[in-house]
Amino acid sequence: MRVLITGGSGFVGQRLCRRLEEAGHRLQVVSRDPQGVRSRLPAGTDIRRSVLDFVDARPAAIVNLAGESIAARRWSDRQKQRLIDSRADITRDLVILCEQLAAANGEAPRVMVSGSAMGYYGDQGDREVTEETPPHDEFAHRLCKRWEDVAKEAAEHGTRVALLRTGLVLDAGGGTLAKMLPPFKLGLGGRFGSGRQFMPWIHREDLVRAILFLLERDDLEGPFNGSAPHPVTNAEFTRTLAKQLKRPALFPVPAVVLQAALGEMSRLLLTGADMRPRRLLDAGFDFRFPTLETALADILG
Repeated sequence: MRVLITGGSGFVGQRLCRRLEEAGHRLQVVSRDPQGVRSRLPAGTDIRRSVLDFVDARPAAIVNLAGESIAARRWSDRQKQRLIDSRADITRDLVILCEQLAAANGEAPRVMVSGSAMGYYGDQGDREVTEETPPHDEFAHRLCKRWEDVAKEAAEHGTRVALLRTGLVLDAGGGTLAKMLPPFKLGLGGRFGSGRQFMPWIHREDLVRAILFLLERDDLEGPFNGSAPHPVTNAEFTRTLAKQLKRPALFPVPAVVLQAALGEMSRLLLTGADMRPRRLLDAGFDFRFPTLETALADILG
């Protein structure tokens, strides 16, 4: 089937495109720079500049991964609006595409798996968090809620919508580890603040498999936590990563330093949620990398 992917040239999107291509699907990718991303995508990928350019190509499924990096720069009021707009605008275009296809031939894409993030829940302390846990109202929650609310509008046109609230994505060559590995390899790593805040995480391969699982299962819709079943605190993450690298981790970063350097954005590092993938597990999804030890051994081994 034709699968339309936004964010297809990104860290998760590239791996997803490879898996979809291996499964025999036809790829449609949205990119503002089609020639620049062509080498990162499977041969034959249909790359166009805008979501609405695909109105004549009728995708059967959509995966929505686009959005400016939440940690790219300090959260000024202007940057907060950019973060919201980068997610809401392209998601709204996907909803419009569903509407136009439904009006033209009575057949909107049958499913949209739309990205969200663990930030939906805000700071949850040490309580266990499932898809039914009430969120803590803060910017990260409002950002994710806006993103999800726009995506859910596709259901009005007959498209099944699954929302994937992802944790930190781990793999070689990008994501969270790309920023953490250099100081840890030098023995300069350490916890952030108290280290008691939870860090929900997921191996990139399991995240891609979860997306494929949600695309294929017609009975699954609504929110799903896209994180491994065994989240860890920041201190546990630090110890495990240092052990895998056979390096010490003796240089904690005090909370006050992060707050001074990053402002409100420091909450990404100093707060968290003990997020569990209850709905994926209940649906029968099997994690290949359920623990941080197995994930890091695969990535770093």
